[in-house]
Amino acid sequence: MSEYENPWTIPNLLSMTRIALAPVLGYLIIEEDFNVALGVFALAGLTDLLDGFIARNWANQKSALGSALDPLADKILISVLYISLTCADLIPVSLTYMIISRDIVLIAAVFYIRYRTLPSPRTLARYFNPCYATARLKPTFISKVNTAVQLILVAASLAAPVFNYVDSIYLQILWYFTAFTTTASAYSYYHYGRKTVQVIKDK
Repeated sequence: MSEYENPWTIPNLLSMTRIALAPVLGYLIIEEDFNVALGVFALAGLTDLLDGFIARNWANQKSALGSALDPLADKILISVLYISLTCADLIPVSLTYMIISRDIVLIAAVFYIRYRTLPSPRTLARYFNPCYATARLKPTFISKVNTAVQLILVAASLAAPVFNYVDSIYLQILWYFTAFTTTASAYSYYHYGRKTVQVIKDK
């Protein structure tokens, strides 16, 4: 089953803005322009706060697309940031590999859920039409914590060369804590499975 909804809500536009900022941030980090990167990262973080606030407080701004687009934007942003920060030798390769691997599996799961919940006829046009909502995704609590921890590590890593604490032991502790929450988050999706997906039925 599915319902027709307007995909052009303010939260969805903010999520798309966050996706568009991802390659900009990646370029700035590779070029080691960390001061500007910090500012752009703060802007990306603001879009994340705003889209959640608006969706929670205005019912007509909440959408099934947004339930998938918001975490997808986070995953794209985080993936680009971790890859570029690893290239800049600010985050270890093993941690980035762990995070990217988890996100690839979760993104693949979203596409699979879309396919399974799309009613016949299953055409490419209907599959990629954001107006047809078929399921809402509910992130687990530990997944929300993990996203926050990953973003804290990004902020701390971006600020490290600016404020000269690249070799801080606290950064290294944060690496291990991020690895722990990433593993716990992956397990939570495996454990709760179907409870994180709400199939939409026609009214």
